[in-house]
Amino acid sequence: MAGPLGRTGGGSEGQSSKSMAPESRRVLGLEREAVALVDRMPELLMEAARIASTVAQGIHGRRRAGPGETFWQFRQYQPGENASNVDWRRSASSDHLYVREREWEAAHTLYLWPDISPSMDFKSHLSNVTKRDRALVLALASAEMLVRGGERVALLGQTLPTASRNAATRIAETIVVNANSELIQKSLPPNAGLNRFAGLILFSDFLAPVHALRERLEGYAAHGVGGHLVQIIDPAEETLPYHGRTEFLTPSGNQRWVADRVEALREKYQERFAAHRAELAEMTKRFGWSLLTHHTDRPASEPLLSLLMRLNGSAQGYRWMSSSSDAVSKGVKERTR
Repeated sequence: MAGPLGRTGGGSEGQSSKSMAPESRRVLGLEREAVALVDRMPELLMEAARIASTVAQGIHGRRRAGPGETFWQFRQYQPGENASNVDWRRSASSDHLYVREREWEAAHTLYLWPDISPSMDFKSHLSNVTKRDRALVLALASAEMLVRGGERVALLGQTLPTASRNAATRIAETIVVNANSELIQKSLPPNAGLNRFAGLILFSDFLAPVHALRERLEGYAAHGVGGHLVQIIDPAEETLPYHGRTEFLTPSGNQRWVADRVEALREKYQERFAAHRAELAEMTKRFGWSLLTHHTDRPASEPLLSLLMRLNGSAQGYRWMSSSSDAVSKGVKERTR
């Protein structure tokens, strides 16, 4: 969205090397915020269990017939993985620890992509966080939560899949190092060759033309990749709450537009915004993907909880819920004693 004059943001184009140290600290600070958010997830999951009709069944719910179902394979245990993943019988005959997986489980990786393009560096008076910061927090929190449950994660087009406990740190460091690269600064996710058991989780405002996003994503969908879109919106972008003469800037700040009575545009603007979202929803429905909208004036825990429950309810199924559900059940029992 073209933001009103005086908004926080303007992108990172032309950023000098002197400002990289504060930027690095800011992104790594976001990682700490993401970890803190994950630490609150067991309580949030217990709250969700009271209002949700069904809590996913975890690893046992995903044992369904399919490609690779009957083929086991072993790989070496990676430092930082859950010890429960180790196959001790296989490891006893070797000097190394091994993890046993079904062929399709080994191929199953979740690729994360937080949009940190200039348009995401926006914060109105209705929110206390930019869309960019919220996208980073949600991506890092998702990585942390998923690897705790035994899933592999990667930064789309940037890092190799890993189930290591420091996966979120690796993603944060990669974003910091490549913050000014053309790939990172684009408002569309990169092209990458993913196998059919992979999953995509995209965090963006998705305000780019839907046809451009469709062209980028339909290759993934056609190849059988599952996808979840988390649309991050500042509440002002949806409601246009301004009055009187208002000056708007493009994300780069090099174009301006002045509305003498911006409130006169509100109804038509809201109609176009709703039409854009409807088109986005239709695209994800056609792909068999999901779309979740999050407003930055709401807690970051809300979309994370919704996202994880949607992942658990998807056709692929995810291991994280097996451990999380056990933790929830244990917590409920302890509270009732």
